[in-house]
Amino acid sequence: MNLSNLKPAKGSTHKVKRIGRGQGSGRGGTSTRGHKGAQSRSGYSRKFGFEGGQMPIQRRLPKYGFTNINRIEYKPVNVSTLQQLVDKRGLTVINVGTLVEAGLISKNDRVKILGNGELTSTVEVTAHAFSKSAVEIIEAKQGKAIKL
Repeated sequence: MNLSNLKPAKGSTHKVKRIGRGQGSGRGGTSTRGHKGAQSRSGYSRKFGFEGGQMPIQRRLPKYGFTNINRIEYKPVNVSTLQQLVDKRGLTVINVGTLVEAGLISKNDRVKILGNGELTSTVEVTAHAFSKSAVEIIEAKQGKAIKL
């Protein structure tokens, strides 16, 4: 075998449809475009959302709701996740930088600590926000919940 006799595996390729090459090909005449109308013409491109003249769905459905521009999105991190970090790395101080290093959040995220799970060690946690239950769990183990 060499480069001069390489060819695709049998059945892996198809013959090219030769459109508009005479009536005998079966694809001559209208060249598979049907009769008349915009779609049969060269250069035609349908507008995005066009439904053949029927009222498009984005105009049939009413607008509703609004987006609050002052909303602050937080990435949730549970107390159980903090405990896993403590077990793996032996940390006593956990802050946003620690969570970024661990791959739990990205550097521009705001963090909220939630109270799901258990904490068995004393930890000083620094984050943007805490749930009430998370603060109770952290302080029950003589830890600190410091808000940024």
